[in-house]
Amino acid sequence: MSVQSHLTVGDSEMDIISALSGLERHSDFIIATGGLGPTADDMTSHAVARATGRRMVVNEEARAHVQMMSARLNTMIAAPLNDKQAMLPSKTTIIPNPTGTACGFQLMHNNCHMIFMPGVQSEMLPMLNESVMPFLLERQPKKKVMLFKHLNIYGPREAEVDELLAGVVTPVDGLQMGICVSYPAMKITFRAEADSQAAAEAKLLPAIDATYQKIGGFIYSEGDTTQAEKVAALLRESGKTLALAESCTGGMISQFITAIPGSSEFFLEGAVTYSNIAKQHRLGVTAETIEAHGAVSSETATAMAAGIRRAATSDIGLSVTGVAGPDGGSTEKPVGTVYISLAAANGCWTERYQFGGSREDVRTATTWMALDRLRRYLLEEKAR
Repeated sequence: MSVQSHLTVGDSEMDIISALSGLERHSDFIIATGGLGPTADDMTSHAVARATGRRMVVNEEARAHVQMMSARLNTMIAAPLNDKQAMLPSKTTIIPNPTGTACGFQLMHNNCHMIFMPGVQSEMLPMLNESVMPFLLERQPKKKVMLFKHLNIYGPREAEVDELLAGVVTPVDGLQMGICVSYPAMKITFRAEADSQAAAEAKLLPAIDATYQKIGGFIYSEGDTTQAEKVAALLRESGKTLALAESCTGGMISQFITAIPGSSEFFLEGAVTYSNIAKQHRLGVTAETIEAHGAVSSETATAMAAGIRRAATSDIGLSVTGVAGPDGGSTEKPVGTVYISLAAANGCWTERYQFGGSREDVRTATTWMALDRLRRYLLEEKAR
């Protein structure tokens, strides 16, 4: 069983009807989310009834659920709107919603199972895992074992990754690889399908090993682990502490780090030294350095990293300074020019980068690159 298509439809009854009519011709199952709420723009149930030739009726099981959940959640929804959520196409089976008021439902039409759930993720995911997936697995003609592996990449472009991984996955039955870009990173997904766990692993593992051999340096994590979570794990493992001095990112790196529970174990402080005065007073960057080289320079970034490390008495000082735009650039230092510096007991390293895009793109790219620089440093130290 595999996903054949993915479609997004607006809040239009005719568009929903058209989508269902088109999909049912070549699908065994349709899973739809959204449009089951109590407001006027929630029109999925009525569209389904029209598409399948059913009447809209008050589903007593759904009505009881709405009343029970409304009382539990202490909502102020008026009774007519509650009745709207209980109005469903006839001859349907309810899908329980353990966290919200809107029941899901499923029906069969023209040999196609149609399944409908709320669009709110916190409601949809429990329904999918607890009710829908078991329903699908029971009806799978031949049970297959499917294994997935997600590798998170930062650094190269999509075309470069595709070229580097040429030949890793050959046209072998039951093994697929896909690349999904989510700026500024990307995710490589491998899917192996076989009759047994061992057979699926025999297809999947060689492809994973080959990928690490070819682009291992760009892989910052696996699965759902974020870049910041990986950096946090390395800092904990090393026992090193971190302090940040940010200019163009305005605290974005600190925000990523402090989003990690327990980050106080290794993160001592973050200073947003946006002005030249702040760089001088907080970090000890001399006025002569800024005057001679500019606030956006290798020399200033180096002084910032060393300054925050000294002020915070941390093992590592990490600094960023740059021209985020849209104004402020020059021929020598155009918009997108960024310097990132890392200071530690065994040295200080500063690099210049040139990022493109909007102001927010430059700030985001700087944050990611700074965390990647820190990740690579920690891995290098670990390997010593």
